[in-house]
Parts: sequence; structure tokens; C-alpha cells
Amino acid sequence: MSLTFRRRRFAALALASVAALASVAACGSDDSDTGSSGEKITLVVDVFGDQGFGYDELYKQYEAANPNVKIQERGKGLGLGDYNTRLTQQITAGSGAGDVVALEEGTIVQFYAQADKFVNLADHGANDLKGNFLPWKWEQGTTPDGKVLGLGTDVGSMALCYRKDLFEAAKLPSDREQVAQLWPTWDAFIETGKKFAAADAKHKFVDSATNFYNVVLMQVAGAGTGYTYYDKSNKLVIGENPDVRTAYDLTTKMIDAKLSNNLQSFSNEWNAGFKNGTFATIACPAWMTGVIKGQAGDAAAGKWDIAKAPGSGGNWGGSFLAVPKSSKNAAEAAKLVKFLTDAKGHVEAFKKVGNLPSSPQGLADPAVADSTNPYFSDAPVGKIFAAGASELKPVYLGPKNNAVRTAVENTLRAVEQGKSAGEQWQAALKNGAAAGK
Repeated sequence: MSLTFRRRRFAALALASVAALASVAACGSDDSDTGSSGEKITLVVDVFGDQGFGYDELYKQYEAANPNVKIQERGKGLGLGDYNTRLTQQITAGSGAGDVVALEEGTIVQFYAQADKFVNLADHGANDLKGNFLPWKWEQGTTPDGKVLGLGTDVGSMALCYRKDLFEAAKLPSDREQVAQLWPTWDAFIETGKKFAAADAKHKFVDSATNFYNVVLMQVAGAGTGYTYYDKSNKLVIGENPDVRTAYDLTTKMIDAKLSNNLQSFSNEWNAGFKNGTFATIACPAWMTGVIKGQAGDAAAGKWDIAKAPGSGGNWGGSFLAVPKSSKNAAEAAKLVKFLTDAKGHVEAFKKVGNLPSSPQGLADPAVADSTNPYFSDAPVGKIFAAGASELKPVYLGPKNNAVRTAVENTLRAVEQGKSAGEQWQAALKNGAAAGK
């Protein structure tokens, strides 16, 4: 799905959108509940990830415009797996979830079948906001029968982050334009890794085989079938989709070259890898910049840079905000969702934690489009990630995508530990099929 930036047009739309939503937040529009009638209420917002979603300033703005509302955020620092397990239990039980909950791109499809447990945001004016989101992002947040389950937050437009000091030490180019020319394809990326490994026995080229695999899969599937483990009729096709095998084979090729640091994403060891500088590159969606800065710390400022990813396009991550029906203040919660996901909200999140807007108006905002990141050697992050977003092609993720993905990732970790790639591919087929039932 391509994205064309027409700044003047989008700037006007963004201003109109922000003004309209600010009015909704301040005046209550057609929604009415205890918050609008004067009674004090607390809205609980559930998020995940070490950096959260970057909404602290937006919460203050909403509370100032709605003095009867207090916002409490939960979940910052919680990994996606643990968060999703807890949320699934809460939604099934009909209690315990926040008034607003984050749904990640790989898990929102599983909640389509439980859409009756969520507020249809179309009943709160969401359909009027369709133009505020990239078309494929809007489609992901909408169930097959037309219910608006969630409004989009960010997208994970793809780039590669790299340690330019390690590249220089290995006698490789470190200028971001020259670095991008090293790897027009993923095969070229692996060959560059071999050159790095020959010059540097102390550091590994990539952080994790599983991160490499998932990034390649999303890019290959975007250009190919348009889906991964499930086809668009929700049939499990892990062994039939050639894109899965292509990504798997490329990953085992990288493992065979001993380029992986063998770290599991978001583990304590992975976090320590940033602090200790044990690897030179990482697949880098926009939100990863916040993770790197948070984990590597001030000592690594200026050592990191960002270059175009191999191939074309690709996406990793991105979320939505939804309102469970268990919320006692559903109308006020829906208003908060609209406020947090308007163009201004997207821009604020980008500035705070690097989350790339899924709003065309947000992408066109100069605060995003013209931004640079001092931590990453003043890389023009707005241009780099916006270019990735313009090449991004949507990939369908089935109802148990995360469970199947975990099963496949486990077999790749076994390959990292010395197991046969051929045997582990068969295990991936078997275990993935079991996880997907």
C-alpha cells in the first residue's frame, strides 16, 4: 500500500482533525457518561513494552480539558507475550481489563472472534475518522463484518540500525548511504555480515536470528502471497506458503555463517547486549529506536546510525487502541481513544518514543517528516521511516499468528544451538500446525 506525502493538503487536514477532536475531548460531543455529567472517574489505559506508547503529555492535555477525568496507565515494561496472555484472560472473563487496551498487530485478529466483548467504536463516531489512518491500517482495525474494533496507533516501517563505530573498526563503510548500498538484498546483507565477521571476532553481526526471520518474512510475504501462516480465509498454510520457507532458509543461511548473537528479543540477555555492544546491526522499525536508546543508554549516543533495510518495504509491529465492553465508562473511554489516535497524538508519540504515525496527516507533519534523531548520529528518521512506510505492503496475520510464530521461532533457536536446519524445519511444520489449531 503506497503512501504519497502532500504536505499542504495533509497539514490542512491534520489541523482540522486535531481541532475537531480537541473539541470532542473538551465538550463531550454526543457521548455521555459519568465523566461528562460531572462525576469524577478514572480511566485505566493498558499498554505494553519497555517504553510504553509515549502518551504522558497527552494524558495531561486530556485531563486539563476534562477535569472530571483521571487517567491511570498500566503495563509499561511488560513484554507483549505476557501482556497478551493477561489481556486474553481478562477479555474472556469479562473483567479486569483496562477501559482502554492496546492490541498489537499480531494479536488483533485473534480478538475478531470476541468482537462482542469490545465496544464498536463506529457507534462513537469512528467511521468519520477513517481518512485519518492509512487504508490498510484502518482495515486491520475493522472486523470482517464492519465493526471498528480498534483505532490505529503506530506502524513499524522498516530500516536497519547499526553501530557505525563497529563498522569503522571492521573497515566497512559507516556512512548511512554507503551502508545501504552494501545490502540491496538480504543475501547481500548476509555477505556483508561475513565480511564483518572476518574482521571482528569479538562482536556478532546481528542480534537475533528470530528477529531477522520475522522481518524477512513480513517483507517477502508483503511482496508475495500477502499472508504468512494463515491465508486470508484463516486456513493454516505454514507448509504451503513459499514465503515462509524462503524466510526460514535465509535465516538458517545466516545462522550457518555464525552471524547471530543468539539472543531472544526482549530478554534480559538481549537488553544487556545493547548495553555491552555485543552486536552490530538490528532490524529497526521506527519504535525500535526508543528501545535501543533506552537499553543502550547515553554512553552509546552517536555510536548508532540508521540505514535503509535490504529489499523493499516491510513492517514489524504497530498497535491499536480498543475499549472492552467491561469498561464502566465506555463512552468516555471511546473519546479518549479518539483523542490519543488523532494526528496530534501520533506526532506526540513519535516525538516521545519514536513510534511512526499510521496517520497520513501525522506522517506529513514537519515534526515527523523533517525530524532527525541526535542519538542516531542525527539520522533523518522522518525521511527514512516515511520512505519505508511508502513502500509498505500489508500482510495478513491469522487468528493464532503469535502462537504459530513462537513455535517456528523456537525451532530457529534450536538451529542456533547446533540442531539440523532440515530437521528443525520439519519440527516447525509440526509444532506450528499444533499451535495453530
